[in-house]
Amino acid sequence: MIVVIIAGGSGTRLWPLSTPDYPKHLLKINGDNRSLVQKTYDRATRLAEAVYVVSEAGHIQHVKDQLPDLDEDNFIVEPARRGTASCIVAALAHVAQRHEFNESIVFLSADHYIRDIKGFVHSFGIACETSKNQKQIVLVGVEPDHPATGFGYIEKGDLLDEASYVYKVSSFKEKPDYDVAREYVQSGNYLWNCGYFVGSVDTFVEAMQNHAPDLYQNYQKLTAATKDTYQEVYLGFDNTTIDYGLIEKVDNLLVVPASFDWMDLGSFSDLHKAVEGDEKGNNVQGKVEIEEVENAFILNQEDKPVAVIGVDNIVIVNTPNGLIVARKDLSQKIGDISKRFQQ
Repeated sequence: MIVVIIAGGSGTRLWPLSTPDYPKHLLKINGDNRSLVQKTYDRATRLAEAVYVVSEAGHIQHVKDQLPDLDEDNFIVEPARRGTASCIVAALAHVAQRHEFNESIVFLSADHYIRDIKGFVHSFGIACETSKNQKQIVLVGVEPDHPATGFGYIEKGDLLDEASYVYKVSSFKEKPDYDVAREYVQSGNYLWNCGYFVGSVDTFVEAMQNHAPDLYQNYQKLTAATKDTYQEVYLGFDNTTIDYGLIEKVDNLLVVPASFDWMDLGSFSDLHKAVEGDEKGNNVQGKVEIEEVENAFILNQEDKPVAVIGVDNIVIVNTPNGLIVARKDLSQKIGDISKRFQQ
């Protein structure tokens, strides 16, 4: 088994804690002494001995610094961001030159927050075994616990294997509005699409040949590229997601419901759920004093003290990169604000 960790991201949704130069997968969460990408690497080593990491040129040195156990050859460098489709094509081309074409590959995102390691290993073990036996791409989806509008959904079809609860994929649903998302959750027939894919070089190449000839052409170009031509070839690729570019076009996908906890940490509201709080639901870090405050996430990384009085449902984050004050339920809008600062 092989694991490929996709360590990308723009660092905008958790600004100013994360930045385009130092995105969220490099951050340490909830007092951990390991960052999100380091903890993803720790989980990956429970699955496989061969672990590769794909990251953009602008972030690669930070990633290398955080993963000193990996050899230079285990890092796959994007010259610039070209979407998850190009990331995965680059990883397939890299792996194909070093491993057997029928060996299972697990693609993981570097910035997910997961605590149940045994459940994680169990789910991906089933996915790898199923992919190998069926010679198909297998997804791992998460059972939704609330009607989230920020995720895509996978509709479960017929059961392929009652013993391990592997389903055929019936359809994909784009990010729904709240009422539709609530219907999905209440039906019990849908999983969150978390971007977890399992398959061998052979299965991915066959899928690209049949459903995404442009990606297959990109794969051929990268396998033929030299050290001198690689950057020019890669920069010529379109910026597209693997879901849109390939996965949603494949008609024989399978999915394994995850048997582990999962959080995307796509906003400070999500981050607040992942960290410990006091009896009033507050998580306070740094030189901060509070009075009559409830349900707040407050982080101060500066020496200048911060005082907060008489508020609830709020996010306050003060770092050398900037200051954000927001209603917690509107914290997903921080990404848009961060992009405006960049402009």
